[in-house]
Amino acid sequence: MTPVKTPDPVRAKPDAISVAAVEAAREAAIEEAGAAQVGEHLGHLVEGERLVTHYFASTHPGYRGWRWAVTVTRASRAKTVTVNEVVMLPGDAAIVAPEWVPWSERVQPGDLRPGDLFPTLPDDPRLEAGFTDTGAPEDVLEVVEELGLGRERVLSPTGRQEAADLWYSGEFGPTSPIAQAVPYKCYTCGYSVRLADSLGQAFAVCTNEMAPGFGRSVSFDYGCGAHSDVVIDSPDHPSTEHAFDTTGYDELAMESAPVTDDEVQEADAVQAEVEAAAEPESDDEVLEEAAESDQTEG
Repeated sequence: MTPVKTPDPVRAKPDAISVAAVEAAREAAIEEAGAAQVGEHLGHLVEGERLVTHYFASTHPGYRGWRWAVTVTRASRAKTVTVNEVVMLPGDAAIVAPEWVPWSERVQPGDLRPGDLFPTLPDDPRLEAGFTDTGAPEDVLEVVEELGLGRERVLSPTGRQEAADLWYSGEFGPTSPIAQAVPYKCYTCGYSVRLADSLGQAFAVCTNEMAPGFGRSVSFDYGCGAHSDVVIDSPDHPSTEHAFDTTGYDELAMESAPVTDDEVQEADAVQAEVEAAAEPESDDEVLEEAAESDQTEG
């Protein structure tokens, strides 16, 4: 018999008759769950004077690691025990359901889906009454509503402080890696629009679509590389010389004036002179020119 690894809460003298009543406790467990659900005896625990709990393994596949606990007792001077209680309890290796948490504590930021409604608690400390009904005329109430002053509840100082703490310590606060990596801050950026209300003393909305904080509330001492003062000076590069394409040609269509007959004859004459000058001399002409040259030198 293996003793149960549970500390003895009562320093009472073990009752021998109650400790020995293993079979009586088993029968009580079988009567409660059926013979197929009750396994080996795991040990006992002395709960008090003449009060002992016997443990049996649960063989149900859905309750692995659980155990049947049968508490027996006996009256003073009685020689037999009676069953006081039969329950199933989780053991050290039992799979148990997680501790129940109210829905208001289970819902986390980002859980809200289209169509979901997240009710506000009546005593939410982040909100307070927005106005007091004074019985003002209808036209006055219309102006109040138009100015956004007719809300039943508005942010309380607690609500403002909690929002400011979350924003300041979050992704768009001064301690984020992006803000730590650049010297630029949002309070000097032309893209930041200061919030209204008292939160505008420390927060703005980013309007630069290239910035990681676009459309988000950012603290004044947050910063990123998309600051409005980030300007790149482009050096003036000297213009290169004109490059000529020597591998191809362009066709240029030009209109020509009509040519007269005299101009055609003149052009033919010039062409004939050019061709005559270009023709090579015959051998006789070369010999004659050489003889004339010799006579001149003699």
